[in-house]
Amino acid sequence: MATANPQDRRYSEEHEWAKDNGDGSATMGITDHAQELLTDIVYVELPVLGKHVKKGEPVAVVESVKSVSDVFAPVSGEVIAVNDALENEPGLINQDAFGTGWVAVIKMDNPSELGALLDADGYANFIAAEEH
Repeated sequence: MATANPQDRRYSEEHEWAKDNGDGSATMGITDHAQELLTDIVYVELPVLGKHVKKGEPVAVVESVKSVSDVFAPVSGEVIAVNDALENEPGLINQDAFGTGWVAVIKMDNPSELGALLDADGYANFIAAEEH
């Protein structure tokens, strides 16, 4: 069963989350809903440090026992940190998608892009509509 979507994040319709770190950067990952759909995650291809990403473009790849899925950048900017722990423990995303399962930190080109993403309630409504 999915955990509630934290209120301190914004969500994309591709099932990524972004948390404003208050310093011009955002931590991002995939949502709990997404990891449930993927089931057991067995491999994560992390973005390259220093890579410039554009909102909506693939930034990482998550492979599960069911499928291989792109992870899309929720905001544009430079990748300034990646969660190296996922290389040895990709299942961290299954265990704690909103915590230890984070994927990357992006120094945002335009922090206002966060405002274009869904809030927690909007994302919950999006998921509910998608499932019907």
